[in-house]
Amino acid sequence: MATPVSAPADSVDVALVQVASPDSESRDERIARVEALLLANPGADVYVLPELWSAGYFSFDAYDALAESLDGPTVAMGRRVAAALDAWIHLGSIVERDPSGRLHNTAVLIAPSGLVAQTYRKIHVFGYQSLESELLTPGETLSVVSSPLGATGSTTCYDLRFPGLWQELSDRGAEAVVVPAAWPAARREHWRLLTQARAVEHQLWVVAVNACGVQRGVELGGSSRIVDPSGRVLAECGADEEVLRCRIDVGLTAVVRAEFPVLGDRLDRSAYPGLSTASGEETA
Repeated sequence: MATPVSAPADSVDVALVQVASPDSESRDERIARVEALLLANPGADVYVLPELWSAGYFSFDAYDALAESLDGPTVAMGRRVAAALDAWIHLGSIVERDPSGRLHNTAVLIAPSGLVAQTYRKIHVFGYQSLESELLTPGETLSVVSSPLGATGSTTCYDLRFPGLWQELSDRGAEAVVVPAAWPAARREHWRLLTQARAVEHQLWVVAVNACGVQRGVELGGSSRIVDPSGRVLAECGADEEVLRCRIDVGLTAVVRAEFPVLGDRLDRSAYPGLSTASGEETA
């Protein structure tokens, strides 16, 4: 929708890969289709996919059967494509089965070497009109790694609603956060509001890629977007499948933080519980 703004020659080309997960399509068919889609769109530095696109977020009854390890078919495809395109692939997330047999909603970032550079197990698993919180185990780690986007964190979908998690990421040095999602169309305006709010609060890039189409009777919201550290939306997809490219200046994070140094005025979170509960109310 929005036309990407001009950016310097050392900027980073980001591809928002907004795909659907129709019920009629098997996981293997979808992986093959998305692999072909990625290979047909070479030239970006970073590609980002939605949450649980290969399994289908709303395919709760199939989570156990479709769960995979980091050696499974979805990550294997991502490794191949990263090497073939000489690019970073944020694979969105998979239903991961850990060595103990527990299931997680796990985001995976793959480097051009084909090696996994970061994993993130979704911490805030969703319960409202969803079985995710019953089926999946929340994660217990939060990392920031180096990528073409700068110091990069990952969160997933529902995590957008929890600013404390984002404060911890910015405290740990994040300059960009990638957000794969399966956000319903019914709450699309929340998606738009929260992606911009998190960018403004923490003065960092938000690269948010949502699913689209219909899964198990639920319409997904699309509207994948890139928001800069000042809250401007530089690119936004529509409601259907597409690959949208946008060049971004990763150095803008430092510029915005220097021009308006709000993060330096933020109290440590441990300071707030110690504030007095006195209301200042007058008494007769």
